[in-house]
Amino acid sequence: MSNTSATGGYLSSDSEALPSDSALEDILQSHVANLTGLDPPLVRPRWQPTAPKLPEPKVTWASIGITGSDDPDSPYIDSDGNSVNHESFEVLVSFYGPYAESKAKLFKASLSIPQNNNQLKQFGITFVRSQPLRNVPELLNQQWLRRCDFEFTMRRKKVNQYSILTFNTPPNINMG
Repeated sequence: MSNTSATGGYLSSDSEALPSDSALEDILQSHVANLTGLDPPLVRPRWQPTAPKLPEPKVTWASIGITGSDDPDSPYIDSDGNSVNHESFEVLVSFYGPYAESKAKLFKASLSIPQNNNQLKQFGITFVRSQPLRNVPELLNQQWLRRCDFEFTMRRKKVNQYSILTFNTPPNINMG
C-alpha cells in the first residue's frame, strides 16, 4: 500500500509512466518512416547495443535518437490535484545515402502539417520547433557518404497523480 498525504512519508505517483527510452524512440521511428516513405527497417535507432550492418551506399536510410530533454522543475497542480509538467525533448535524425538531403527536407516540411502532428497526439506528443538542416558527409568504410542531420524539439504533457487528500471545511463553523 502506498502512502497518502494523510499517512505521511514519501508520496509516489499513481500514474502510468509515459513511453520512454526505446518505447519513445519506436514512436518517433515510425513517425520518421511514415513521413519520409522510408521502409521502417531503414529508420534505425541511433544507439544500439550491437551495431547492425550498414545499408549499401546507394540506399537512403536514417538513424534517430533523443539527444536531450528538459523537464521543468516547477510543475503546477491542476484542479484535480494532479502534478502537471510539460517535458521538451530534442531529437536528432541523420539521413544517409544518395537522397539524404531530400528526405531530410521532406521530413522537416511534413512535421508541421497538423494532420501529421495529430498522429503523435495520441501519445501526448507534439512538434514544437526545428533547427536548420546540416549537411555533414561522413566517411564510412573508406567511402564518403551523404549525410544530412536534422534536429527538432518535441513536447509532451506529463500528468502525475499523487494520493493527496483535499481539505474540506465543515459547514456552519462558528468562529466566535
